[in-house]
Amino acid sequence: MIEVGSGPISPERVIDSVRNQRSGCVVTYVGLIRGSSHGKAVSGVEYQDLSGNAASVLRDISDEAKRRWPVEGIAISHRSAKLEVGDINLVVAVSSAHRREGFAACRYVIDQFKRRLPTRKIETYTDGGTVVQDPG
Repeated sequence: MIEVGSGPISPERVIDSVRNQRSGCVVTYVGLIRGSSHGKAVSGVEYQDLSGNAASVLRDISDEAKRRWPVEGIAISHRSAKLEVGDINLVVAVSSAHRREGFAACRYVIDQFKRRLPTRKIETYTDGGTVVQDPG
């Protein structure tokens, strides 16, 4: 499951999408909107999928991880919307027979998400300032 949507993300649903009888674990990452960044208080973050290409970028990242590690499944759910502090913006779930491969693949997906951000990120601070990070 690879998805980019505007509604809240259910970590349980993402986990359930990769669970199977061949897996000994599901390694999960839940990304949250922090209350501070760059030394400033954050009032919110907005993610925008302007090109409509975010799911494709996430699919590429997932496929790369599957080629590198023997995992059973990878699910990535990213929220493209205006988010408040504490909201979930990303859930990654990786099922594998063994935890070592699961953790490695999950970390890779998260690191690549950060490196190749698939959506525009607009971080707004309580002082009125903003920082815009464009995709990839």
